[in-house]
Amino acid sequence: MPAKPHFFASHHFDRMSHRRVQDAWLEQRRSSDKSWFLPVSESKNLVVKGPPPAAAMLTLEQVEALPSTQVYLGEYDDRSCFALLTESDHEACWPDTSYQQVLRVATIIDTAQASLLAYARAMSIWHGNHQHCGRCGASTASSQAGHVLTCSDAECGWQQFPRVDPAIIVLVHDGDRCLLGRQASWDKDRYSTIAGFVEPGESLEDAVIREVYEETGIAVHSPVYHSSQPWPFPSSLMLGFEASASSSEIHLRDGELEHADWFTPEELASGKPIRLAPHVSISRRLIDDWYYQQTGNKLETSGTPPKAW
Repeated sequence: MPAKPHFFASHHFDRMSHRRVQDAWLEQRRSSDKSWFLPVSESKNLVVKGPPPAAAMLTLEQVEALPSTQVYLGEYDDRSCFALLTESDHEACWPDTSYQQVLRVATIIDTAQASLLAYARAMSIWHGNHQHCGRCGASTASSQAGHVLTCSDAECGWQQFPRVDPAIIVLVHDGDRCLLGRQASWDKDRYSTIAGFVEPGESLEDAVIREVYEETGIAVHSPVYHSSQPWPFPSSLMLGFEASASSSEIHLRDGELEHADWFTPEELASGKPIRLAPHVSISRRLIDDWYYQQTGNKLETSGTPPKAW
């Protein structure tokens, strides 16, 4: 198991899910000057520029004139937190703030705040993508503190809940080397572990074996669960594994990867000719843990830095 929780995990705050159906309690919290509101617009979160940067956690007085949908996130630092889903992208109207993609700032703000921002962003995208009923096409209405969207047609009444898409991510090794690949759209020389979505009727272990073979032509066996990381970009849950390879010749079979190769611990430590995933990702945790198992040392190579502000 990992030594510490992954980035974007919600152990920093209490979701208080039982409160989502308590309308009177929620209204009292919405109207409290002690509650915090986190604006989200066009999948971007409002951030205070700093230094250092921080999540913009605004008071009711600061946001009450802003048209929005509110989603209760939970309790953090003894305050109720609400995501404020604005209808369209607009200029930030609060001093020294701007809307930013949370992955750009995740490594340089408080980790608990990064988790809240990612959670708020995921809920914003879910709301935006489910404005109509998938059964009859009628509009949906928000309920249960923003965690249920209900069809407005009384004869239908279909309820939709926030979805999570399970995806496996796996560190494949042959004992002395690990298998990494890169997509053409990534930053130059960046490599990562193999990953892919779980298909209907498929176990996690089957998904590991299938995805590795589809993407690299490498046969693996004995997948072992490592840990999981919420990756709400927009709605994935990354399920980490390690697996042993039973073949070594790489064939890029499905076009997902531009290149894949085997790397020794020495090559990982040198940082050449590859750049690894950022430290916020489970991919980097899988690589770091395998490197430690091989060498007994910590992998010091830095991950791909966040893009400029």
